[in-house]
Amino acid sequence: MFIHDYISKDFPAFDINDSIEEAAEIAREFSYSHVFVTRNNVFLGAVSQAFLDESPEGSLQTLEIHFERFGVLEDGHILDTIKLFHIFNSNLVPVIDREERYLGYISCEDVFSEFSKYPLFSENGAVIIVQKNARDYSFTEISKIVEENNAKIFGSFINEINGDDVQITLKIRSENLSSIDETFERYGYEVIIKHYDDEKEELLKNRFGFFQKYLEI
Repeated sequence: MFIHDYISKDFPAFDINDSIEEAAEIAREFSYSHVFVTRNNVFLGAVSQAFLDESPEGSLQTLEIHFERFGVLEDGHILDTIKLFHIFNSNLVPVIDREERYLGYISCEDVFSEFSKYPLFSENGAVIIVQKNARDYSFTEISKIVEENNAKIFGSFINEINGDDVQITLKIRSENLSSIDETFERYGYEVIIKHYDDEKEELLKNRFGFFQKYLEI
């Protein structure tokens, strides 16, 4: 999952002397959020399509003080792009080498297409979010809890650190999911969210339904 395996080159970088109008037109044509600007193929920065549309006619050089400096190195990991997509509200990220030469880009679509192949996202299973004090949680302990209940983990990640507490998201496969809840609670974890039909809740619903039918007789 390294950047150099996902570089695309079909979206051109613009020389700093190119016109704002041309850059804006190409950005609209490709439906990309930014264009990339170079001087002698050295990456200078990015300009958003929205900013280009609001700019007066002229060369990109007139916008140089507004260039946004973000990008990833070709030998970086694909995960390095996620934060940049969010911070710069971008759907593509420029790729550069260590001499800051522009090599191409990696798109948001390519990244999430790659992630969709992984069991964490592709396999059917339950999603559980648990919370515990950051000093006390352990991925070894979490794995033990899941596996002692004859379940398997497709993937896990920390989705939030809030003060002294940490929240961990788990994607699991199990035939007895309610027992996992109980085991987490015994180990001092709070189950924040669970995305599956809890067996005990279904049993209570069925019993309540039978009770209603009994009253109607």
